[in-house]
Amino acid sequence: MRTLLHGLIALLLVSSISPVLAEPDRELVYRLKASVVKVHVMTQTGGHGVGTGVVVAKDMIATNCHVLANSNGISISKFGESISPVGMVADWAHDACILKFQYLELAPVKLASAASLHYGDEVFSIGFPGGPPKPQTIAGKVRALYPFDGSTVVRSDAAFIMGSSGSPTFNGAGELVSLSTFKSPGKHAYFYSIPVEWVQALMQQQTASTPMPDATPFWDLPLIERPFWMQVVQPYQTGDWPALEAIARGWVNQQSKSAEAYFYLASALHGQGQLDAALQAYQQAVALQPAHIDAWTGLAILAQQQKQPALLTDAKEHIKQLDTQAYAELEQRLQEAR
Repeated sequence: MRTLLHGLIALLLVSSISPVLAEPDRELVYRLKASVVKVHVMTQTGGHGVGTGVVVAKDMIATNCHVLANSNGISISKFGESISPVGMVADWAHDACILKFQYLELAPVKLASAASLHYGDEVFSIGFPGGPPKPQTIAGKVRALYPFDGSTVVRSDAAFIMGSSGSPTFNGAGELVSLSTFKSPGKHAYFYSIPVEWVQALMQQQTASTPMPDATPFWDLPLIERPFWMQVVQPYQTGDWPALEAIARGWVNQQSKSAEAYFYLASALHGQGQLDAALQAYQQAVALQPAHIDAWTGLAILAQQQKQPALLTDAKEHIKQLDTQAYAELEQRLQEAR
């Protein structure tokens, strides 16, 4: 059982980092790149930090606050020019910042909302991972959506590294939905972006801020103070099923309509051999979120274990409709487990 469940986790993680995706329209990407800038900061020790920003309105560029924190100097570069902001506004707790400029001759992107996204939607980000001279495009799919503080934090498999913080994430129409912000530790990282709704709220704020933080970002709080959807990652990836069950039950108790909470509870129960209870939790997850491919995958593996051919066929058909690559990987995994 433990070997099989670790195989399940490997399957889910691999499928989350190697999606087969249609490339975003080249002309659309070309236009959007004109509104994406590299953010430079001078650290208090004399070092140089790099992030990414995007023009969200006339003379306004959005980025992550942690890119700017405790800096002694801030500038952006675009088309070979370096420009310094005249001010900034910050929401440090949500890690959303806006730099204000004068006479910034860069077109703003169109804004949508993170709340408009669905599981499986294709998205792409544009940024400076590793600090290259030109912005890079990374495509991915929405893997999970987490209601949080009146909006929705997005997890996708559009991976990013240092230098990408603040990278705009766009929907298929090229509208801004979120900013790439933080990832979980470890080899099989989860990648999260904060909703554009938090940026839009800042655009109305007039009170000036400084690069000195007045709050800790929610994702950098002590683990016990972070959202449940962050607390579950490590025990899930390491197979610490009792710990995962405890967190997931607390999550279900607080958010009884969360498909994600039921998915992690199902995984914890599955890992401990409580198959009937796991089945019920998986079914609750897909009832709440029919596009939850990870929950359908768990159901398929459990159905094979319990020799329930009708359930196995149903789960496989749902996965096939949602993601043909995940379906092919599942078929291989099921073959190996026989």
